Amino acid sequence: MQTNVILPLNERLRQTEPVSFQPDYAAAEQQFIQLLETEELDRQIWLDPHLAKDFESALSVAIQKTYLENTEDEAAHRFLQRILYRINRLNLFWYDDLRHYLNERSLYIASIRQRIEADWQGWELAQLTKAEGFLTGLATDGSQLPPTDGIASLQQIDVRQALQERAEADLNPPLSVDTRYLREQMSEAGYRHLLAIASFDGLVEASRLSRILGGAANEVQCTLVRVLLEEYGNGRLARKHSTFFARMMAELELNTEPEGYFDIVPWQVLASINHNFLLTECKRYFLRYNGGLTYFEVAGPSVYRNYLNAAQRLGLSEAAMGYWELHIREDERHGRWMLEEVALPLAEKYPNEAWELVLGYDQEKFIGERAAAAVVRSIHQVEESNA
Repeated sequence: MQTNVILPLNERLRQTEPVSFQPDYAAAEQQFIQLLETEELDRQIWLDPHLAKDFESALSVAIQKTYLENTEDEAAHRFLQRILYRINRLNLFWYDDLRHYLNERSLYIASIRQRIEADWQGWELAQLTKAEGFLTGLATDGSQLPPTDGIASLQQIDVRQALQERAEADLNPPLSVDTRYLREQMSEAGYRHLLAIASFDGLVEASRLSRILGGAANEVQCTLVRVLLEEYGNGRLARKHSTFFARMMAELELNTEPEGYFDIVPWQVLASINHNFLLTECKRYFLRYNGGLTYFEVAGPSVYRNYLNAAQRLGLSEAAMGYWELHIREDERHGRWMLEEVALPLAEKYPNEAWELVLGYDQEKFIGERAAAAVVRSIHQVEESNA
């Protein structure tokens, strides 16, 4: 049975919920997990809409609070990003129980993703537009564009100059309060917590990049493949970057299973991951993704130096910091490749849409900095509880 009535069903469930409803997000997430592994989910939802009623109610309230009312509801943000991540991870294969993929093509699951992403992405762009220091640059005639014009001004920007200036600034940025703390004060317990959170992405590194590599062959595609191959150790597991990350974790007796620390990952980190899933799964966002990847590879070495300095100050073994050293070496090269062999050539190939590269760069930086700040707050909380 084709369930083309799923969206009207969602609307009906939302309309019946009282405004004062206070959801149990943990219970709603558990219901969603059960739905993901339900045989013939679309048909079952059509036959009995109440299978998803508690989840739907929580989803509607969370979207209303976070993206429409713009309230700082951490629980609602966390719930939405965890649900979105559980959907997005179905785009990758995890070498686990095949039943976990029963509903990867479900229309109902797709509708949930679309509902979250539609309001979330509008909210994200609004946050970026309001943030100081982003979406700025010189126009093609050399005049300064008003920063208050936000995204609209990017369509007039000198993209080559904007990307080159950003890359130069982000290669060696000044130390902030948070980065000084990581370098100079973070304890070993804090470092372990940092690795636990970072493992959520580090143990499946570059997986999302693989989603954009198919298609016509050209120099840009080949450069992206080279980046992926280096991240994957040129097909040798012992040299794969995630293997080095797992080695760091094992040295500190941490769980090396992918997603082993899901429950401690801040929603801001999940949002960064989900944002990249969206950009890689939608080819219309190809320029935005590559602008963001340019920032990630350019800025990576400066971030990893902070972690490396912290590990060295703590007197940890080479095995407990080897991943950072490897990344510093390789990402310095990857940053040059992304700027000179991917971003700038794409700007020439798509002159009318080249501004999207700058949007992608700035948004990746904004979302990444927000996630980094959340990680530092989480580290502080762990250290205070151990004091």
